[in-house]
Amino acid sequence: MDNAASTPLNKAVINEMLPFIKNDYGNPSSVHEKGRKVKLAIQNSRKRVARLIGANSSEIFFTSGGTESNNLALKGFCEYLRETNEQRKQIIISTIEHDTILETSTFLKKYGFDIKFLDVDSHGIVEPSCFKNLLNEKTGLVSIMLANNEVGTIQPISELSKITHDFDKNIFFHTDAVQGAGKIPIDVRDLDVDSLSISSHKIYGPKGVGALYIKKSRKIHPLIHGGGQESSMRSGTENVYGIVGFGKAAEISLKNLKKNFDYLRSSRDYLIKKILSNIPGTSLNGSYEARLPNNVNITFLGVNGEELIVKLDEHGIEASTGSACSTNKQKSSHVLKAMGLDYEEISGSIRFSLGIQNTKEELDKTVEILSLVIADLRDRSPFKIKYQ
Repeated sequence: MDNAASTPLNKAVINEMLPFIKNDYGNPSSVHEKGRKVKLAIQNSRKRVARLIGANSSEIFFTSGGTESNNLALKGFCEYLRETNEQRKQIIISTIEHDTILETSTFLKKYGFDIKFLDVDSHGIVEPSCFKNLLNEKTGLVSIMLANNEVGTIQPISELSKITHDFDKNIFFHTDAVQGAGKIPIDVRDLDVDSLSISSHKIYGPKGVGALYIKKSRKIHPLIHGGGQESSMRSGTENVYGIVGFGKAAEISLKNLKKNFDYLRSSRDYLIKKILSNIPGTSLNGSYEARLPNNVNITFLGVNGEELIVKLDEHGIEASTGSACSTNKQKSSHVLKAMGLDYEEISGSIRFSLGIQNTKEELDKTVEILSLVIADLRDRSPFKIKYQ
C-alpha cells in the first residue's frame, strides 16, 4: 500500500531486461555488433518513453531517476541563465514541491538566485491568479509539480504554463511529473512545459533510471561531463538494462493507461469511503476531484503517524507518512503544513498509495486492521478525546 514510494517490477519488464543482463552486455558506444545491438535497444526505449508523454524521442534524456532529472532541469537551466542573462535571477516554486526541487532551489541561492514560494490552498492547489502576480521581468525559471507525491493533488499545469509564456516566452517552465506519469494522461505539447521529469520505478519498471524531457527549442547545460553520451546532456556509460526495462514499463503503462486509471480510481474511492465511514475522527487530505487515482492521504486524530505506520507494518500492511525520499529526516510534512493543517493533524496523517496489484480483499483487510490498531492507540493515549 506504498506504491508512491516504489512499485513491483512488471513480469514483462523483467523478461525484456533479462537478455541485457545475461548476454547482451555490449557498451552502446562501441561500434561492434554487441555495441550496436544495445545502442538500438536504448533508442527503442527512448521512443517508448517519448510516446508515454507525447514527446519526440530526441527530446528524451535518460538519467538515474527523478532526483537527477529535477537537478538537471533546475541547475542546468540556471547555469545557462548565468551565461546568457544575469538579470534573470528569480525562481518560482510552490510550497509543496518534492525535496529534490526544494533542496536544489536552496542550493541555487548560493549563486545569487532568488527563490519565490507560491502558496497553495487548503486542498494543495496553486491559484493561477496568485501565480501570475509573482511573475516579473526578473523571473527566469518556474518549477511546479504536476502531481503531489504526498496528497496526490494535480496542478493546473497547462494553465500555469500558458500564463508564464504569455507573460514572457523566455521563462523556462519545468514540472516534476514523477508521480503523475503512467497514472494520468500526459502530453507535453498540451502542457506546454519546457522540461518534465519522470522515473521508472514509479511505473513498474526498475530503480536507478529516469528521464528528463527537454523541449527541442530550449537549452540547458549538462551537469555530468565526459564521453558525450545522451547527446552530451548526461555523459557516462548508459544503464542499458535499466533503460530497456524503463522503456518496456512506459510502453505497458501507455497501453493500459485508461484501464489502470479506472481500476485505481475505483479502488481509491472504495478505500476512502470505507475508512471515513468506519473510523471516527478521520478526514481526507487534498482535493477529491483533482487527485491522482491511487492516492489516499488521511488524518487520524489522536494517533501518531509514525507509530501507526509501525503497528500496521507489524500486521503486514505497508504505508507511509509522506515522501519515502525524506523519511530518514524524520520531519513533519511541509506539504500538509502548507495546506494549513495544525500539528495534531499533520502528526496523525498517513498515506496509502495503491498499485494495480492491490485487491479489494486487501483493502478490506487494511480497514479492518486499521480500525483495531487506531482504537488501541487511542485507548492507550493519555488524552481521552471522543472522536465523532
